[in-house]
Amino acid sequence: MIMNRRDFIKVVGLGAVTLYLSGCGAAAVDGGKKESEASAQSSVSEGKAMKIVLINSSPHSEAQSTSRYLAQRFVDGAKSAGHEIFIFDAAHEETHPCQGCDHCGMDGDCVFNDAIQTKLMPKMLEADLLVLVTPLYYYGMSAQLKIIVDRFYSRTTRLNGKKSMIMATAWNSADWTMEALKTHYETLVRYMSWQDVGQVWAIGCGTRAMVERSEFGDMAFKIGSAL
Repeated sequence: MIMNRRDFIKVVGLGAVTLYLSGCGAAAVDGGKKESEASAQSSVSEGKAMKIVLINSSPHSEAQSTSRYLAQRFVDGAKSAGHEIFIFDAAHEETHPCQGCDHCGMDGDCVFNDAIQTKLMPKMLEADLLVLVTPLYYYGMSAQLKIIVDRFYSRTTRLNGKKSMIMATAWNSADWTMEALKTHYETLVRYMSWQDVGQVWAIGCGTRAMVERSEFGDMAFKIGSAL
């Protein structure tokens, strides 16, 4: 059954809404089969202003990047709802990959006194919601985002129990395009005891023009504004 697009896209009430799209812009529901989705719960913040940390990881500019476009639409929505946003640019800050040295003991300073240690981690520790944003290149998160995720190790316990969200863009529009990344994210959510509050899987969006023409930007905005 095909639902009326306008009714289907609304984020309303205290429940959750899931939006399904095939490629960039064609809305459809096909027996529960998901080709791309976004979900959000409007009761997440319980009416209180939240502290949100958003991690951008695209190496491309604001004008070119597809994932940065989604990030900005989400930020616009979240700010309209009164939430406080800190944005970390993983692709252009000084970062280092985890060395597995256990200097931090899973709850201490990293051996690297870089931007993750001095800028990002303090904000993450006090945040209510962590938002991961990535382009999909070889069927996983970007290398820039993976560096950040691996460094979660230094504060594993103290980062437990937060709310989380992911947004990703990809050129490929096959229905399996985001499967590996989605599984990785959901495993991370389970391990960290996070509460997932939204996912945007923007398949078939290989250029800035393509993602701007799609409805994924509206999805990102609606999730942010409904928190």
